[in-house]
Amino acid sequence: MQTGSNFRNFGFAPSLREAAATAEEREASPTRTKQTAASKIQHETAPADQLWSTSRDQAVRLRMEGSGPASRPPLTIHQMFLGTLENYGDHPALVYKEEGQWVKLTYRQYYQQCRAAAKSFLKLGLERYHGVGILGFNAPEWFISDVGCILAGGLATGIYTTNSPEACQYVAANCEANVLVVENQAQLDKILKVKDQLPHLKAIVQYKGSLKQKLPFLYTWEEFMKLGEEVSEEQLNAVIDSLRANECCSLIYTSGTTGNPKGVMLSHDNLTWTASATQDKLKFKEAGEVLISYLPLSHMAAQMFEIWISIWMASTVYFAEPDALKGSLGTTLEEVHPTCFLGVPRVWEKMQEKMKAVGAKASPMRKRVADWAKSVGLQYSYSAMNGHNVVPWGYTLANNLVLKKVHAALGLDRCRISATGAAPISKETLNYFMSLNIPIMEMYGMSESSGPHYVSCNEEYRITSCGKALPGCKIKLDNPDEDGNGEICLWGRNIFMGYLNMPDKTAEAVDQEGWLYSGDLGKHDQDGFLYITGRIKELIITAGGENIPPVPIEEALKAEVPIISNAMLLGDKLKFLSMLVTLKCVVNDSGEPTDKLSPEALDVCRQLGITATKVSEIIANREPAVYNSIQEGMERVNARATSNAQKAQKFTILERDFSVGGGELGPTMKLRRPIVMKMYQEKINEMYAGAK
Repeated sequence: MQTGSNFRNFGFAPSLREAAATAEEREASPTRTKQTAASKIQHETAPADQLWSTSRDQAVRLRMEGSGPASRPPLTIHQMFLGTLENYGDHPALVYKEEGQWVKLTYRQYYQQCRAAAKSFLKLGLERYHGVGILGFNAPEWFISDVGCILAGGLATGIYTTNSPEACQYVAANCEANVLVVENQAQLDKILKVKDQLPHLKAIVQYKGSLKQKLPFLYTWEEFMKLGEEVSEEQLNAVIDSLRANECCSLIYTSGTTGNPKGVMLSHDNLTWTASATQDKLKFKEAGEVLISYLPLSHMAAQMFEIWISIWMASTVYFAEPDALKGSLGTTLEEVHPTCFLGVPRVWEKMQEKMKAVGAKASPMRKRVADWAKSVGLQYSYSAMNGHNVVPWGYTLANNLVLKKVHAALGLDRCRISATGAAPISKETLNYFMSLNIPIMEMYGMSESSGPHYVSCNEEYRITSCGKALPGCKIKLDNPDEDGNGEICLWGRNIFMGYLNMPDKTAEAVDQEGWLYSGDLGKHDQDGFLYITGRIKELIITAGGENIPPVPIEEALKAEVPIISNAMLLGDKLKFLSMLVTLKCVVNDSGEPTDKLSPEALDVCRQLGITATKVSEIIANREPAVYNSIQEGMERVNARATSNAQKAQKFTILERDFSVGGGELGPTMKLRRPIVMKMYQEKINEMYAGAK
């Protein structure tokens, strides 16, 4: 492992250690731990009467409690960072690859680079409460830009890398961005197309690759980091000392599935309190956790875990390669062996598909041993989950023969917490990993709740449940039906300030008492575990007036028919329910679905006696065995329906699977139902032609 060999890339010369030490000696404000900093609460909150605001420069009243976790004194991002620096300054913070070798930055080096970036932002003319948009794949520069922007009094704003130029323009204009930080030429080109529509923009910084053209407002990362050398430590400290824990420091933009994205305003306290509460619940070890950064940082889940919780608990973050989700993540996992791994459902599904494909090639004897070991592993995992802690006969042998080897092959052999969130995950996938003794902890939250609100942990979880509320957070189910399903409402220090410049949308989401209405339906079991049962906006209201949540029916069909990749239920204001389904296929290097059936789909075809190798062949021939298999699966799902209105009657197989690039899935792999409806309206009309 090398240490700080890439210091020139961050504008420090001749030695990063020397520069960091010099800056530290110059620093005017004393280093304060999180605890001592908290004692200055009276000086760190701005006067405020309201629980919410939509103005970038207006503070909010914090949801403080008289005792317990919600009574903790508020902290700014800078105070939190200083507390970690005091105790773990020499601990590895960020680890990235340079020319095939891992290079690490300590927390002290990380902090000094954030200060250097903050001074450069000030030099470029970053105004208080104006945005710094960050558009690119995860890298140390992403983290440093985000934290540096906050230290300089700006609003750190992630932009999805998959955004079109127009979508980038909307976010940058909405946050009144003074500076945009982009990864490479491809992202720069998007901004250059819309630059004339960004009146507040003063500079663009590119953090990877060389510049193809020299423009007066365009800087390389090295140039940018040197810009602020003329800004004094005292000038920066004056800005830092003016920061208040109950003011906005970060914007998370919603994915905009149902209209323009909304800028979720998060305060220092939202981020620092949520980081501390999550560590308490998940029992993360200070300076003892290793994570991999690869999920979009413009999304709250990744940002909370990889930036804010990591600073709070001094974890070490390794950066994956940009093609992580196209295949290289497995290699990074094998190299890093994280202690905590967060994956959206599609990541876990891909792992499952890959392992099944490998298993399909094993000899009959190996298959039998693996199946036996997984059956024992499933018994053990369920026993542990239910608190029985009964070790089934043969578990030690199964663990040594199969399960431990699978953990090592996946790079999860020292992973204490395997987590998922952002979208629904199927029970089939959860059970598969339970059989490998890798229980996946589901979490539930929103950008508006600073990420997690309900959390599962190793000591307390139930399969298909999102766990229980974070300590210090409140929950209620509004307007529950006879089965206990109601709208999930959230309250706590993690609840956002409001939507930037959108008072009407904010008033729709937050009531006068400060309860956030999620739009999701859920119910609690007798032990207080939350189960998501649907989304109000996704509810299908049939022509007969029955309300039907689509996700449970879609997941049930996918579990019954292993060749299906995605399913979408239709029937809003229609006479009956139907399904759009896609088949499992090979994904190319660009992450786009191809026409080739996946190994798992080919295995299903072999079992059905079919020689087809492509999706198009199955559709062109209306392959009876496949269509009958889906029909029979649908009938099995229908047999469990609570009413005739909840039974799907028809289905259509689409030519290609859903994807982010295709537009059917959002950046966090959520199904974009209105867009799918528009894309496949003709096929939908065909299914309902006789029923109109």
